[in-house]
Order: sequence, then structure tokens, then C-alpha cells
Amino acid sequence: MPFNRKEEYESLRLQFDQLQGFLDKEKLMAENGALATEMSQPDFWKDQQAAASKGAKFEMNKKIIETEVEIGEILARVGEAIGDDATTLEDKAIQTDLEKAGELISWLEAQTLFSGTYDEKDAYMMFHVGTGGVDAADWNQMLLAMYLQYAKRKGWQAEVLDITGGGEAGIKNATVRIVGFRAYGWLKSEAGVHRLIRLSPFNAQNLRQTSFALIEVLPDLGDVDVDIRDEDLKIETFKSSGHGGQSVNTTDSAVRITHIPTNITVSIQTERSQTQNKEAAMKILKNRLYLLEQEKRDTEERKLKAANASGDFGHQIRSYTLHPYQQVKDHRSNFETSQTDKVLKEGDLDEIIGSVLLAQRDTDSDKLSGGK
Repeated sequence: MPFNRKEEYESLRLQFDQLQGFLDKEKLMAENGALATEMSQPDFWKDQQAAASKGAKFEMNKKIIETEVEIGEILARVGEAIGDDATTLEDKAIQTDLEKAGELISWLEAQTLFSGTYDEKDAYMMFHVGTGGVDAADWNQMLLAMYLQYAKRKGWQAEVLDITGGGEAGIKNATVRIVGFRAYGWLKSEAGVHRLIRLSPFNAQNLRQTSFALIEVLPDLGDVDVDIRDEDLKIETFKSSGHGGQSVNTTDSAVRITHIPTNITVSIQTERSQTQNKEAAMKILKNRLYLLEQEKRDTEERKLKAANASGDFGHQIRSYTLHPYQQVKDHRSNFETSQTDKVLKEGDLDEIIGSVLLAQRDTDSDKLSGGK
């Protein structure tokens, strides 16, 4: 037993040492110093949403710093006790310390997955039907429902800003705004093509069908300063429509804006005024153009924007197989689960998303170190 405890201690010590390479405590302390100054200003709570976000950031930074210190103290105490050939009573204390250190290290490691520039931001998700006909439109709607369930599990607010019915079934496109702490940090890895394999409910032969849908994810950057010429915009208005295309508004309140030079199109058709829909569409368009400019300046920023691959074979990031067996597999982290209902119907996505974020973090670290 003493040997096993020592082995466990050395494993945790190595894990903690490696983990510290992903943390920048000085940077976090500097951020909190600036935030503390900002939070002390009398007008700080005028924008309650922004203030709440900054307050959450301050508390998270503080907890990360305190946790790192606590882990260091525990491991130092255990290392000294093991070196002193502890008594039976002290051995129990050592085991308690090791378990506590393990829990804290696991929590701290999860925080290193959110070091991106915009990880603390809210997010926009865009759903686009891919190849597969009516099955693909139905699959697109299944994905939308899955992420709405995921947002509910995370305690986030989700608002469907735009949706276009798929005709016979499902949806062609949808735009959703997700508001919550680290919404973009969690959802950014969901960008790409999602593939479904199942027995089709839409043909008499009940044949196996492969369907595709493309998801884009953007951080909500707020009102960014982007110079857009009026002549570069094509603005259309139309009646809002719900699932299947039924009218839910008798006036042309929905707005579609196309940026002609880039062919980027944004549609908003919530049940509000045309002016509000136009403002919301312009906000998303500016976000996309801002990120596009960043991509041109720095190729590393490409990962900020959602996948722009076509919704067909060869680009899928994740497969959901319902026949001839049950499996969800992510092709980047190789994470697999047979609990398809928990993923698709309950939105239980933390484990699979976490596996991707961890794989991407380690890949980025390898690139920075020259692959060593």
C-alpha cells in the first residue's frame, strides 16, 4: 500500500507539473486586477449582462488561482509525509489528501480547455441541411433539438432567431443565439459536418440512409466596428415562417441580408419588428465579417469561425449511427459511446465535447513546441 500511495503521488505530481504549463497565473492575476478596478466604478452595473459576464470571469480566475495554490500545498504536504515514513493514522490523511488533489487537478485541467480569446463569449449556432434529401432536413432538426437540450442542461438561454422549414419534414436552416458562461468555449468544437446513419422513416422500403448537416459556430462579439458599404448589401424582407413553412406573421417583418462581396447571408425572423430583425441580422453579419478579416490577418484565427466545408462526404467531424448498431463517434478525439439516446434526445454532450477540447488543446501544445 505505501508503494501504491507513493506511485499515486508521483503520478499526480507529474500531472500537476504538466498542467501548470497550460496555466498563466500572472496573467490571470493581472486580468483580475483590471476587472476589480472596472467593477469598482459606479456605472459598472449599467449594462447588467456585460457586468454579470465580467463578474463571472473574475470569480473563475480567482478560483483557478486559489485551486492551483491549494493543489501545490496538498502535494507538498503529501510529499513530505511520504518521505518521513508516515504512521497508519497519517497514511489515512495522505489518502484523503491524494483523493482531494486528484479531484482538484481534474477540475483545473478542465479550465485549461478554455484559454481561447473568445471562449467566455455567448455564441451563435447556424444549422444548414446537407446531402440526404428529406432525411437530411429531419436530421438537421434533430441536431437543433439536441443542442437546445444541451443548452438547457448547461443552464444557458437559447433563442431561435431564424428557422426555415424543410417542406415534407425537418428544417433547411436555423440560427440560434446561446447566452451563457463559456457558451462559445464549449460549442466552438461542434462546428463542422455531422453525419447520421439510420433506417429511413421516409421511404416505404425502410432502407438505411446516410444524412448530413453542417453546423457553424460564431462567438457573439457584440457591436463590432466593421465598415460596410450600403451598396454591398442586399436587404430583403419576407413573412416569418415556422416549422414546415407555415406563416406565423402577417407582415413582412423577417429580414435577410446578403453581403454581396463575400456572399455571406444572414436571416432573422423572430416575431418582432422588421427594424429589430434588421439590427439583429446586421450584428451577426458584422461578427462574421470581423472574424473573416481576422482570418486573413492571422491564419491561427481560423479556428474561431465555424467549419465552412460543404455538407457532404469527407468532412464529417462526428458520426451518429443508429443502425445496424448504436454509436456516436467523434472523428477528432476518437471518443465513442453507445448511449445514442442520451446524446441525441437528452443533449448529454459534456463528455464528448470535453474529449475534443482536450485533444485540440494537446494538439495545439504540440504545434507550439515543434511537435516534441
